[in-house]
Formats: sequence, C-alpha cells, structure tokens
Amino acid sequence: MIDALVLAGSPNNGALRECSAARYEAMIDIKGKLMVEYVVDALRQCDRIGRIAIVGPRTELAAHFNCGKREILVEHGGHLTENVLRGLQGLPGAQRVLLLTSDIPLITRRAIENFIDLCGDEQADLYYPVVPREVVEKRYSTTRRTYVQLKEGIYTGGNIFLFNPGIVEECMPRGQKLVDARKSPLKLCRLVGLLFLIKFLMKNISLQEAQKKVSLLLGIKGRVVISPFPEVGVDVDKPSDLELVNKQLGLA
Repeated sequence: MIDALVLAGSPNNGALRECSAARYEAMIDIKGKLMVEYVVDALRQCDRIGRIAIVGPRTELAAHFNCGKREILVEHGGHLTENVLRGLQGLPGAQRVLLLTSDIPLITRRAIENFIDLCGDEQADLYYPVVPREVVEKRYSTTRRTYVQLKEGIYTGGNIFLFNPGIVEECMPRGQKLVDARKSPLKLCRLVGLLFLIKFLMKNISLQEAQKKVSLLLGIKGRVVISPFPEVGVDVDKPSDLELVNKQLGLA
C-alpha cells in the first residue's frame, strides 16, 4: 500500500488572484468544489493508496474534509521542504509516498494508477513523470504549458512523484538549489556543468542523460517515466488554466 501526500498550502497571491478571492490556491472553487478536493477524490478511488495526508491551512480545510484514519490534515509551514517533512510526520512508517500538488483537478484514478504501474520495480528513490507535448495538445488543445525539447521529443513535467521518504531531508535542499538557479545561467552552470548546459541548449540531451545528471545532483537514484495521461502535466497556475478546467469539468 502506498501513502499519499497532497501539498495544499500555496497562497493565492499570483495570477489566479484575479479569478478568486480564496486565500490559498487549493481552496479555489471549481464547479462547487475546492480544487484540492478533486485531487483527494481521485486518490480515494485508488485501491493501492492507503493514508492521505493533506498539508495546508488546517482550520480552513477541516470544514471540507472529515478526517479519520485514512485522511489526515497537517498544518502547512513556510516552504516546500518543511511542508513535505510535516506531511511525512503525519504518515509515520510510510515506505513509499506519492506526492501530488493540489493544482491538478483534472487528475484521475486511471492516471494515478498508470503512473504507479510505470514506476514498477520500486528500485529508484524518486520517480518523476513527463508527458509528450502531442499527448497534452491532442486532449487539451488550448492549454499553454512549459515544454523541454530532448533527443526523444518534447515534454512537459508532471505534478506527481513517487519517492522513498528516507531521501527527503538530504535531497530536498539540493533540489531547491536547482529551482533557485533555473533563471541564472551562471548559477546553473556551476550546478550542472557547462558542457551539460550547452548540450541541453542545443537540444542534444537524452532523457537518460537528464535522468543521470539529476540523480547525481540530488545524490539519489532517480527515474523518469513517460506518462500517456495529459492530466498529469496540466496544472492550474493562471486564469486560462482555470477556464480550461472549468470547461472540462463542466463536461464531466
């Protein structure tokens, strides 16, 4: 059985603020339900998911979740690493944890279970999905995502991860350095190496090379899997995303 951790503590102080007065993005209303409720509902339908820890504004979320042995509400902290660690404290003894952001309301049981199947052998410390551009645009032609071109094709990153809880305290700070350096070529060169960066900019990096480099930087064994479900890569971070989601869920 795999436990799940849902991150629901991001403040609504970005582009979505013009669409909703909710204090937190996870609590934006979509067709009469909180955005995070769609994610938790999909997890509830998965037979292989055990406990579900929801990390966010505990008091506000308590009005929408009847928590018991399976679902646990955890008060969020100030940054990503702290929130993941707090979530894990709510899941004592967890062997593998499925981490999801709360801004993927189109996620489904089938997409989650397929990702778990793709992870398969359980030998890696961290599994991360990417979705081919053509898969996303075939299903959601109006969505605008950030894509990366690699040797094998063009991909967008997913918003769910499967990981070994034992790696978090050491791995997360290293990962934060990569995130912080993404807009600074000089900092990025220092972290990933000039040759790797040049090959990446020339679109000459393979999935295998990228996987190996990230694993080395984080000090873990990571594995990238290719998901055929676009819902894995379609998050809500701007008004056009919210419009798309409202339309799609209105058709459901």
